[in-house]
This record gives sequence, C-alpha cells and structure tokens, in this order.
Amino acid sequence: MSTDATTSELAPRRPKRADAARNYDLLIAAAREAFTQDDAEASLEDIARRAGVGIGTLYRNFPTRKDLLAAVYEEEVQAICRSADDFVGLPPWEALVGWLRRFTQYAVTKHALMDALMSYVDRDDPVFRSCRVAINATGTELLERAKASGDVRPDTEFTDVGRMVGSIATMRQAEPGQIERVLELALDGLRYRPA
Repeated sequence: MSTDATTSELAPRRPKRADAARNYDLLIAAAREAFTQDDAEASLEDIARRAGVGIGTLYRNFPTRKDLLAAVYEEEVQAICRSADDFVGLPPWEALVGWLRRFTQYAVTKHALMDALMSYVDRDDPVFRSCRVAINATGTELLERAKASGDVRPDTEFTDVGRMVGSIATMRQAEPGQIERVLELALDGLRYRPA
C-alpha cells in the first residue's frame, strides 16, 4: 500500500539524535498509555515520570500539552494507516473489511484523546486536516480495490464509509458487542449485489 506518502504529511517532529529520539519515543508511549487510562487528564509531570525522563525533557520535545496531545494523535493515525499493509495479501473485500474493523477499534479507544485535543483546536486545525487526509487516502485505496473487484457497490465513496464507521465507533452507551454487530450490518450494506 502507498501509506508512506499519506503518513509523511503527518510526521511529527521526531528528533534525529539517538538519545533524543529514544526520549521522544518514551514520552509518546507514556502519553499514549496515560491518555488512554486516565481519559487524557494525566499531568505532564506524571507522563514524564512514566517515561523515565525529566520534565525538562518533556518540555523540550513538547512545549505545551497541546503539542503532546497532537503528537500522540498523529502517531496513532500513522499507525492505523500503516496497518493497511497487514492486509495487502488478502482479497480486496477481506482487506477492506479487516482494515475497517481495525479502524473501528482504533476509533473506539481514542475518544478521550480526541476530545482533549479538541479543547485546544477545532476540526479544521492542520493536525486534524492532515490526519483526515491520511485516513481517507488509506481507506480510499482499499475501497477502490474492493470496488474494482466487484465486491463493493460502485457508488460508494470512502468519505461516506469513514463517517459511517466513525459514527458506529462513537455510539454512546453501546452494550458489549453492539458496536461489532452494527459494524457487520453496515459492512454488509456495502456489498455489491447485482439486481
């Protein structure tokens, strides 16, 4: 898949020196864990402590909480886009469905992170715009393969599929297994069925 082109637009400002890059990665990992466990309310001091670095190292890499939230969000989007490569060898329908399931799982777990970032920026911020471009490019490539193979309705666009899957992932008060069941129903509606 051509995810390199789509994810390079996101590339957070990762340091080049080995020790600085290691600290950056430790901070991202600690923040990802903290923001998932603590609903994005963890203190920056706690994140530095979890990463095993000083608060000065955190601030050198991420001068503000917004910078850290944005970097974690961008890293997560890069990972979900790169994960499309895991489905390359599968038939087009299976590849699309596999990636959409993974995307849904990702979206379910990222509410707190996105909500926290939204307290600093709006939907048109460059962070969200570049992430939308990357996700749409990845999803469109998978969708076009499935359409070309005759598995998906020809009138389907990824922007519609992305909104559908995103809405399913953000269902409030879903019962256990309900998101997966609703997703299966929605994916079944994408299938091409000749009249």
